[in-house]
Amino acid sequence: MSIWTRISEALSALATGEGLSAVFDRLRAAPERSVAFTIAVIALGAKMAKADGQVTRDEVTAFREVFQIGDDDAQGAARVFNLARTDVAGFDDYARRIKGMFGDDTPILGDLMEGLFHIAMADGIYHPNENAFLEKVAEIFALPEGQFETLRARFVPNSSPLPHTVLGIAPNATKEEARAAWRKLVRANHPDALMARGLPEEAVRMAEKRMIDINRAWETISGKAA
Repeated sequence: MSIWTRISEALSALATGEGLSAVFDRLRAAPERSVAFTIAVIALGAKMAKADGQVTRDEVTAFREVFQIGDDDAQGAARVFNLARTDVAGFDDYARRIKGMFGDDTPILGDLMEGLFHIAMADGIYHPNENAFLEKVAEIFALPEGQFETLRARFVPNSSPLPHTVLGIAPNATKEEARAAWRKLVRANHPDALMARGLPEEAVRMAEKRMIDINRAWETISGKAA
């Protein structure tokens, strides 16, 4: 059963008048975490796509890139996107529900933030309203200090030239500290690790770009230290 079939089943309650945001409350069990994650990214992404005043084709396409949405599943994904975009609940309400669902599971909340950055940068422009939106979501998620800056450094051109930011270490960190941080990130972003923390298979490809950035940061630091 594809994740989009499972999402359609989860949304079946909408026929009885239940709001989209309320669906999150019924997806707390571990077997449904991947469904919840997917709905969460699309719901928040739909809200964020309007933050700069318009929803572009690039931003809609970004959903298909993050989740590898095939033609057969495009209609189901579009339904979630449009429901979230027109839902009366604000983005902060969505974010708080998601935080309540995943609790202190920082890794998966960080994965969700990465999906949002991918969507924000789909049109090549990082709008100030998108930055404010993402900063507020990161605050609600209670992400560890520095994680937001790390994501922004990876996705937004010229936001930070420091490879240390990508690895989440201080600029004056030693080569050994950088190596340890790099190894930890490589382990954390192995496909098996991503699946274990509840990401759907369709979203694991987000880690591909992440690993490129992580390895490039380490190569830069290790090369300078050589």
